[in-house]
Amino acid sequence: MSGILNSSIGRKFAMALSALFLMVFLLQHFAINILSVFSPDTFNDASHFMGTFWAVQYLLQPVLIFGVIFHFLMGFVLELKNNKARRVSYAKSNGGANSSWMSRNMLLTGLVVLAFMVLHFIDFWIPEINIKYIQGDMSGLMDPNVAESGFRYYEELVHKFQNPLRVGAYVLSFVLLSLHLLHGFNSAFQSVGANNKYTKGLKGFSKVYAIGIPLGFVFIALFHHFNH
Repeated sequence: MSGILNSSIGRKFAMALSALFLMVFLLQHFAINILSVFSPDTFNDASHFMGTFWAVQYLLQPVLIFGVIFHFLMGFVLELKNNKARRVSYAKSNGGANSSWMSRNMLLTGLVVLAFMVLHFIDFWIPEINIKYIQGDMSGLMDPNVAESGFRYYEELVHKFQNPLRVGAYVLSFVLLSLHLLHGFNSAFQSVGANNKYTKGLKGFSKVYAIGIPLGFVFIALFHHFNH
């Protein structure tokens, strides 16, 4: 593995694979969260399943955490390597003339997204770990002593979106995530060799994903903020 990461192509390939993995997770995360808009009960059931199923908790969750850390660390490494490689050419010409704002600021947007994810972990994941594994309550109920109290997930989600500052930070983070994805999605496909007759279709799909998924998360936040 270390041998692969020592080469520029290997680092880009590893970065692309981690990006594609995180985009699959983001799609799955959105699929569950959007249920909160249409059916609180279904959202509660899906959240409880994801929060208690052993394969998700003990296999997928550690892989996800590793994927997040690996992706951002690799992003920093690639940015440092690229800056060193471009230093001479920047002295001779305008380095931004043939590149988009998004491609030149992937590190910036990535840092903002990373900061949001850290806050998201503090806001949602750490309290979940505390309830389930410190307090030992795997019931998912608002009152673990009352079976009829119902699952707590929907109420917790709605409560989080009552604070306008949190909602504003949430919206800003997903706008920047969209910008990050608009460049990153295409780069990921190119790095894994998907540069063929399907390129045009992949570009179209990447734009729909990069705009549609973050916009969907923004919609969820605003919906709950203004309707509760």
